[in-house]
Amino acid sequence: MYKVRQWSVSNSRILESLYSLFEPIFVLLHPLWKLVGYRRLEKPMRVVEKAVKNIMFDCQMCGECALSSTGMSCPMNCPKSIRNGPCGGVRLNGHCEIKPEMRCVWVEAWRGSQNMRKAESIHRVQAPVDFSYKNTSSWLRVVRNQVAIRESEEKL
Repeated sequence: MYKVRQWSVSNSRILESLYSLFEPIFVLLHPLWKLVGYRRLEKPMRVVEKAVKNIMFDCQMCGECALSSTGMSCPMNCPKSIRNGPCGGVRLNGHCEIKPEMRCVWVEAWRGSQNMRKAESIHRVQAPVDFSYKNTSSWLRVVRNQVAIRESEEKL
């Protein structure tokens, strides 16, 4: 799993491009999602999302995915669950103080972010995780948020 995580960081630009194709399609499907019902979709979507993201990123299913802002390195893989940069315990070789065999999630995030078109996203401060979203689909949440933004802009 760790090797695949590293591959995802190394190929963050490709994954960013794939996601930029995937997200608008999901947003366009909002009328269908709404017709079926978001609550009904939650479980099957969660199963698919967990399978894909677990393989690619060792996803912890926090429900508030930050991969596009963290170089495709999941900050929830940090043993301290730090969402906004490395702790003071990063070793000189870039490895974690808690798990010395693992490179710091944030060292990897920086490396991955430098390959991405939106490299500046890593500077965006992440809000604390709302654990009420744990084990829910962040993909569906992104769709609902995008639709809400679009609808509020249309009202202006």
